[in-house]
Amino acid sequence: MNKIKLAVFASTRGTDLQAVIDGVKSGELDFVDLKFVLSDKEECGAMVRAKEAGITTFFVNPRGKTRAEFDSECLKACQENGIDLILLIGYMRIMTSVIIGPFKQRIMNIHPSLLPKYPGMDLDVHREVLKNGKKESGCTLHWVTEDLDAGPIILQKKVAIAEGETPESLKAKVQEREQETILEGLKMFANKIDRL
Repeated sequence: MNKIKLAVFASTRGTDLQAVIDGVKSGELDFVDLKFVLSDKEECGAMVRAKEAGITTFFVNPRGKTRAEFDSECLKACQENGIDLILLIGYMRIMTSVIIGPFKQRIMNIHPSLLPKYPGMDLDVHREVLKNGKKESGCTLHWVTEDLDAGPIILQKKVAIAEGETPESLKAKVQEREQETILEGLKMFANKIDRL
């Protein structure tokens, strides 16, 4: 089986990225070739983790560029590296058709809520969930479309909300689920390719 050439786009601490890096290293994701990590933030945690693991990094500076121009640079990096799948992990940019079109149903995003509830937020998601007195939360892995956090759902995993839960403690719980979900989603994608 050919390995999936994967690009990860990230803008934050890279906690979930670490699970992918560890999965590749341990052999659990032996079907993944993590080609590069791309970010709009030169020194974010995800970039630091990638460099420490010896993974190629691309910093695309958003300054002075339209969203389409920015995405055009990202697309070029993906095409030059023969990328099969783009995984968004804490990627804080809204993508345009420039890259979504050529990578239709090949861009996965992990979101820290049970979509369609609470789209478009990060830590604020957990605050909102708790403020609304919910008994459960979770995460969603979905295909990226031009409608924010509204693409077809691939997988969802739930977490129970404990008494006295804080946004930070809920975020940590949800992130554990995100890591499981990402690994599962990558396996599903690999199996689908294998059957084609």
